[in-house]
Amino acid sequence: MAVAPPDKGVAPDPAHPRNGFDRYFEITARGSTLGREVRGGLATFFTMAYIVVLNPLILGAAVDGDGRRLAMPALAAATALVAGLMTILMGVVGRFPLAVAAGLGVNALVAYEIAPEMTWADAMGLVVIEGVIIAVLVLTGLRTAVFRSVPTQMKTAIGVGIGLFLTIIGLVDSGFVRRIPDAANTTVPVGLGIGGKLVSWPMLVFVVGLLLTLVLVVRRVRGAILIGILSATALAIVMQALFNIGPSVVDGVSNPKGWSLNVPEIPTTVVDVPDLSLLGNFNVLDSWSRAGWLVVLMFVFTLLITDFFDTMGTMVAVGQEGSMLDEQGTPPRAKEILLVDSIGAVAGGTASVSSNTAYVESAAGVAEGARTGAANLVTGVLFLLAMFFAPLVVIVPFEAASTALVVVGFLMMTAVRTIDWSDYEIAIPAFLTIVLMPFTYSISNGIGAGLIVYVVMKLARGKARQVHPLLYAVAALFVLYFLRGPIESVLL
Repeated sequence: MAVAPPDKGVAPDPAHPRNGFDRYFEITARGSTLGREVRGGLATFFTMAYIVVLNPLILGAAVDGDGRRLAMPALAAATALVAGLMTILMGVVGRFPLAVAAGLGVNALVAYEIAPEMTWADAMGLVVIEGVIIAVLVLTGLRTAVFRSVPTQMKTAIGVGIGLFLTIIGLVDSGFVRRIPDAANTTVPVGLGIGGKLVSWPMLVFVVGLLLTLVLVVRRVRGAILIGILSATALAIVMQALFNIGPSVVDGVSNPKGWSLNVPEIPTTVVDVPDLSLLGNFNVLDSWSRAGWLVVLMFVFTLLITDFFDTMGTMVAVGQEGSMLDEQGTPPRAKEILLVDSIGAVAGGTASVSSNTAYVESAAGVAEGARTGAANLVTGVLFLLAMFFAPLVVIVPFEAASTALVVVGFLMMTAVRTIDWSDYEIAIPAFLTIVLMPFTYSISNGIGAGLIVYVVMKLARGKARQVHPLLYAVAALFVLYFLRGPIESVLL
C-alpha cells in the first residue's frame, strides 16, 4: 500500500525507502521527507550565509608580518567555494545535516595573532598542518574515542550551552542586546538596545521577525524558521527603502541605528564573476624559521584544541536538536563526520580562508525538519551559487537571520531537563559548561572548564576510576590551553 506524504498527516514508513537517493541518505528511515530536507537546507543557508561577508571582513582587515592584506573579493569567493564543497562533502560522506564554513573565532586568531608573526601563506600553512593532525587523530580512532569518553549528561550540557550561545549571538548580532560603551565604569556590561531603549528600525525588524517565528513555532507551522527569516528580510527591504537607514558604520563613523553587516537593498548587479586567486597560496615550512618553533607550536596547539572540541560540541548540539543521538549521546557516522570536519580545516588553509568547521547554525535547519545529509546538498549548492550571486546573499541582514538563532536556542535549551541536577558531581560541571559558552563566547571554553571540573569533582569524591583515562589527558590539555598566556610569557 502506498505511503501517504507526511504533509498529508501520515508518517513515512521507515522500512520502505522510496528510491536509491532516499535509501542512501536514509531520509525515510530517519522519519524525514525530501521537502523537509530542502526546507532545512534553505534555513541553514540563510542563517549562516553571513559568513560569506563576515569572513572577508575579519581576514581582510588584518595585515601579515610583511604588511600585506588579502583582497576582499577573493576572500568572499573562496569562502563561499570552500563552504559549498565541504558542506556537500559532509552531506555525502557524513550523511548528517551539519553545514561547514570558515570558523568564527579561528579566523580572528589567524588574522590578529598568527598572521602578524609571519606571512599570510605561512599562517594558512599552519591551518593546513592543524587539519592534517586532526585527520590523523580521526583515522587512528583517537578523536572518536575522546568523544565517546565524555559522559552522556555532559554531552547534553554541551548542547544546552550551545543553545544559549546561539541565543546570545542572535541577540547581540541583531542589536537587541548591546555592549555598553562605558562598560568599564559600570557593573552592567550589556544592555537593551541603545541606551536601554529599542529605538531603531532594524531592531523593530528583529522583534517583529522573532515574534512571527515564535507564533509559527507554537502553531506548529511547517517552515516556521525559514518563513520568519524571509518575512523579516522582506520587512527589512521595505524599511530600508522607506527610511534609507544605511549600515551601522559609515566611513568609519558609528551609526548605532543602522543595519548590522548587511544593508537589505535590492542590488543593481545580481551576477558577479568570482575571484579565485587565493586558492593554493599557502606554505607549511617557512613559518618555523621566521616565527620560531615554540611560537608555531603554541599556535598549532591553540588551533587544534579549538577545532577539536568546537566540532564535538556542535555535532552533539545538532544531533540533540533532531533527536539523532544514541544512548551514549553519539550521532550516527560520528567518525565520518569528524573526518570531513578535519578535511575542512585543510581545505580552508589551502584556500586562504582559515579553518573550515561544522556550524552550529545547522541546528536551524534541523529545527526545520532536516535529519540527513540531503539538506547539505541544498545548503552547499547555495554556497556555490553565492560565488556568482554574492549581491543577492548580502540582502539578508543580521536582524532577519538572527531570529532563527534565538528560536533554535530555546529549542536546544529544552534538553536541560534530562540532566540530574540533584547529583552535584555532574550538575556542577554541566552548569559551568552551559554558562561559560555564552558568557565567554566560546564553545571550547565551556567544554574545557566543564571537563576539568568534572575530573576534579570525581577525584574529590574518591571516584577516580569512574573517569575515563582519556578524560584525564583531555583535562590536562585544557589546563595547558587555559594557561597558554602565562606559559607563552615565560617561554617566549
